[in-house]
Amino acid sequence: MFDSVLIANRGEIACRVARSARALGLRVIAVHSEADRDAPFVRQADEAICIGSAAAAESYLRIDRIIAAAQRSGAQCIHPGYGFLSERPDFADACAAAGIALVGPPASAMRAMGLKDAAKALAQKAGVPVVPGYHGDNQDPAFLKQQADAIGYPVLIKAVSGGGGKGMRRVDAAEDFLAALESARREGASSFGDPRVLVEKYVLSPRHIEIQVFADSHGNVVHLFERDCSLQRRHQKVIEEAPAPGMTEAMRAAMGKAAVDAARAVGYVGAGTVEFIADGRDGLRPDRFWFMEMNTRLQVEHPVTEAITGLDLVRLQFEIAAGGRLPFVQDDLRIDGHAVEARLYAEDPERGFLPSTGRIWLLDLPQGEGVRVDSGVEAGGEVSSWYDPMIAKIIAHGPTRAAALDRLARALGETRVAGPRANAAFLKRLVEAEDFRAGAFDTGFIDAHMEELGVLPAGSPSPAPDAAAVAAGVLALQLQAGGAPAAAGWADPWASLQGGRPAFQLLGARTVRRQITADGEKAIAEVRWGDGGLAVTVDGGEARIADLKAADARGAEADGVVAFANGAVAVRAHARQLVISQGRQVTVAPFDPFTVDLDHVGDAGGVVKSPMHGKIIAVLVEPGAEVTKGQRLAVVEAMKMEHPLTAPRAGVIAEVRASVGQQVAEGAAVIMLAE
Repeated sequence: MFDSVLIANRGEIACRVARSARALGLRVIAVHSEADRDAPFVRQADEAICIGSAAAAESYLRIDRIIAAAQRSGAQCIHPGYGFLSERPDFADACAAAGIALVGPPASAMRAMGLKDAAKALAQKAGVPVVPGYHGDNQDPAFLKQQADAIGYPVLIKAVSGGGGKGMRRVDAAEDFLAALESARREGASSFGDPRVLVEKYVLSPRHIEIQVFADSHGNVVHLFERDCSLQRRHQKVIEEAPAPGMTEAMRAAMGKAAVDAARAVGYVGAGTVEFIADGRDGLRPDRFWFMEMNTRLQVEHPVTEAITGLDLVRLQFEIAAGGRLPFVQDDLRIDGHAVEARLYAEDPERGFLPSTGRIWLLDLPQGEGVRVDSGVEAGGEVSSWYDPMIAKIIAHGPTRAAALDRLARALGETRVAGPRANAAFLKRLVEAEDFRAGAFDTGFIDAHMEELGVLPAGSPSPAPDAAAVAAGVLALQLQAGGAPAAAGWADPWASLQGGRPAFQLLGARTVRRQITADGEKAIAEVRWGDGGLAVTVDGGEARIADLKAADARGAEADGVVAFANGAVAVRAHARQLVISQGRQVTVAPFDPFTVDLDHVGDAGGVVKSPMHGKIIAVLVEPGAEVTKGQRLAVVEAMKMEHPLTAPRAGVIAEVRASVGQQVAEGAAVIMLAE
């Protein structure tokens, strides 16, 4: 076994790898960017080395700097985690040239499976069924469109070097093909440095099922059963579970054999995942699944496999990389119960799932029997626009699927994140959805059930006036307590005691109205003092004094956090109140006319702003151009995803304030329409 490991990754997976490494007695070396200098994974390491600036291209993707750090620290092996360099054969070559073991497959296997077109050809040669499509070298747009027309719509455009949904576009009509092709190519070039694509038939009612494989360097290959990853949004996995609902022994055997055959065909060593698409219209059948790709690394969702097999997959990776044999054969493996994983992201489902950044003021993650949490962030830290927006993976294990889902729903209900918006409430509704629990789902499930899942289009009004009222009530109580803020007019002179009795009992009830901002929009908070105590109304939502009483031992104001009897939580963030009520976060502050955004003065509908921190990667219009409502004007990239900026109305472009390559802040004006 090795005595030391350098982890060439960050965040949650770096913490996860370090946990198994320490259990094996390995010295742990972390590499980090300047932005991650104070991150938990850095503090947990025995040694940490800064390898560059915040941009991944100048740090976590710099092979030369990582190899130099490994040599400097004396690391015997490098674990790449997932993402970044984990599937780069040139990184595997660099490790070999430096005499450092890579905890992963050989470069030859990465090359064989790294390009989707070549991987499909190899799988087909090994007898593994593949989806009909064009996987050739001709990248002429007109030719690719001809191929798509011949295949028949809907089709999928996929980046040849892609993964994680990057560079992937579904096209339902011929007239949309060329625009989708351009977008997929741009994202493929940005994410993988390779704009090439392939075109495949889109399988109706698709189920995304993958097989975990493990192989050693002595010729032994097994599969560790399947995971169902069908609950996706924009081809990004949201919920993963093992085993797959509705899986038959016949289909498990067929898929397992196909995955093992594919791994053997490339001389695979280590942990890998063979991904299949299955037609689920008539249930899972052995004659209706096709090879999609092989991920030559550990997967984000590996904890559900660990839960049902009782294995530590990272430990097994280390043992195999050190030359060991698999400690079992296929017949030794058994499935124990059911496991489900939810990905907790810093994103806002009520604003079109836009990524959310900023300081984490509160982070309460669940605990309990059958619940596991893998995270790489903490309260006081920050979610930045430089990296993936994952906050944590929440995994539940139980004797049955229903028990595992119940545990996961409870865990998500106990999850509290304040600062960046998070998708915990959305995940809870998803786990509780009747059709999903009944096994009636495919990869289009989330898109087909947006309204029931509480997802609103970007720009929709806040659906949580009650949360805004709770926030305004807490603000009123705090400002009433005295100090400079009370001079802003929130203090209630009728609430003072006279002869041991509240003044309103002698002088009558009183109502005051104060201007606030709720999620950045001006609103009126009506604060009433009377026989029933304090009550606050904001835009039709109401909160009474009973709602504003602390519900636990932390007290009314411990570390700036208040927990309420109705389940809401309020967090003080400087002069603001962040209130989470029924999964919705609302930010409330006293209105300050000196902080008014001047771009909102006049015709606010003529300002096109960036919805998040990110980089402008395309500007599609020039001043003087006439545009129609909904027309794409620019594209901003944040957290590895593209987000189009569209015209809020028809008009003429008056000004373009941002250029390609420019970093922009959330709320920054990018394009102005003439009034």
